[in-house]
Amino acid sequence: MHVEQISVFLENKSGRLAMVTKILSEAGINIRALALADTSDFGVLRLIVDSNEKAREALKNSGFTVGKTNVVAVEVPDKPGGLCNILDILHKSHVNVEYMYAFVRQSGDNAVMIFRFDNTEAAIRLLEQNKLSIIDGSRLYSM
Repeated sequence: MHVEQISVFLENKSGRLAMVTKILSEAGINIRALALADTSDFGVLRLIVDSNEKAREALKNSGFTVGKTNVVAVEVPDKPGGLCNILDILHKSHVNVEYMYAFVRQSGDNAVMIFRFDNTEAAIRLLEQNKLSIIDGSRLYSM
């Protein structure tokens, strides 16, 4: 039930983010979700793409440092309190959310959130016990 995310380490200077998107575009890779966190010196671009290996290879060949991380994609009711309910379940079981971001979806009754947990296996068990829908990688990459 894991989803593979790639992380790209960027110098915090003009044009670096544009360069990443150009490389991915030229390689025919579709970005499905992203989050960017920065400090004064560098940034970490986290991406869900439709072809991880192809993206990793294209970026590495262009001199970028690229890592991979397993994250969890969860359907969240797209209504007030939908995310709050899931976070409350996690909090009550002492599962920490290290970071999260939204996944682009064209339509539907649910939003999709990407989560990185301090204890991924415990989080997955807890979400499944509470009848929450976890989306596997192959389904997510094609959404």
